[in-house]
Amino acid sequence: MPNDSLGHADIIRRRDRAMSPSVKTFPIFPKNPMVLTRGEGQYVFDDAGKRYLDGTAQNLCISLGFAHPLTLAMTTEQLHAMQHCTTLFYHETPMLYAEELAAQMPPGSGDWVVHLVNSGAEAIDLAFTMARVHTRNFEILTLRNGYHGLQMGALGSTAFATCRPPIPPPAGFVSVHHPDQYKGVFGPGITPYLAEIDRTIAAATSGAIAGMIFEPIQGFGGVVPMPTGYLAGAAEITRRAGGLVIMDEVQTGFGRMGSHYWGFEAHGVTPDIVVLGKGMGNGLPISGVIVRRAIAETFAQTRFFNTFGANPVAVAAARSVIKAIAAEGLQANAAARGAQLEAGLRALQQRHDLIGDIRGTGLIMGFELVKDHATKAPATEAGERVQEALREAGYITVRGTPGRNVFRVNPPLCITAADIDGLLGALDTALTEAT
Repeated sequence: MPNDSLGHADIIRRRDRAMSPSVKTFPIFPKNPMVLTRGEGQYVFDDAGKRYLDGTAQNLCISLGFAHPLTLAMTTEQLHAMQHCTTLFYHETPMLYAEELAAQMPPGSGDWVVHLVNSGAEAIDLAFTMARVHTRNFEILTLRNGYHGLQMGALGSTAFATCRPPIPPPAGFVSVHHPDQYKGVFGPGITPYLAEIDRTIAAATSGAIAGMIFEPIQGFGGVVPMPTGYLAGAAEITRRAGGLVIMDEVQTGFGRMGSHYWGFEAHGVTPDIVVLGKGMGNGLPISGVIVRRAIAETFAQTRFFNTFGANPVAVAAARSVIKAIAAEGLQANAAARGAQLEAGLRALQQRHDLIGDIRGTGLIMGFELVKDHATKAPATEAGERVQEALREAGYITVRGTPGRNVFRVNPPLCITAADIDGLLGALDTALTEAT
């Protein structure tokens, strides 16, 4: 339990001294950090006891909500039974979860197996290695504006200078322009972006690739959805060049989009490897891939081991996510609350020139603040004022993109209609005061 004798300033000072400065490189409130003490449902509480709606879901890791009774019950039961069992031994809990997770793939889509690790970046690296081993090709295409993690191979596939240390990047990654329908280099439409993939393969690879990775909605890059038809066309080009289709569902999976359980389902595309993480464990560290059996069989010809992969306590939490989404109608709630949020944002857009674009679906939504609708220049300073006003009103949001002008709204799936109404009202006030 937290030490109640520590004051707000003391906690900040001691953390800054004891923990690496690198943990502060993704600040939400750099000028006035928050100290959180507990969470309940869709809310968090600071060290002064003030309650906030967590519009970040702790970086999309809290899917069901804080202190969800099923997560608590299943993890506690497993913790009392056995807190860890390495995959050198057989254990019931990971086996049951692998069956339950594979069953969430579209019916008739193939024979799937599950490999569990600990973080999204680990799962990304695993997916890249599987693709290279199976295809015996090396280059992997990535989308600019994409974010897949900051470790090893994942770092090579992440497209932001602020995330790149001044060292040689991992080899074998080639980027292509992302099909941003609001600010993309080729404008709206998908044809020039698909042609870009063909040109890149011909000019910047050996002509045969290991795969291409996609986010159905680019999260860190500013909530940029893949437009209709793009993923299907890109998948066809990828497979024609010998590559596998890798779908990063770390942010979009597990019903968060509302309309579909997985983001790729909205595009009529079935990938070869699906990468999972974040909300997968309702806050516990677990990630993994769902992969076609034939690919996993090829990969198994070389030894691979992960010390904490398939930890049964984390897996128990992940099992609670699948069960609660189904039992509590949380995917349907994501769809309904997302539609309510989008309608409210579009109404606000009519009254506030600061809102340049609104995009996303379900509970992975974003809106972009701009100084001018023609130039689309980021309204960074106004965004800071809006964010601080929302915080004062009891709503935590995060601003993304290099311009820090895109607000991401990704609360836990248990958010209510009253929560959305309150957020929209506070945003209306904040936007009025920011101009």
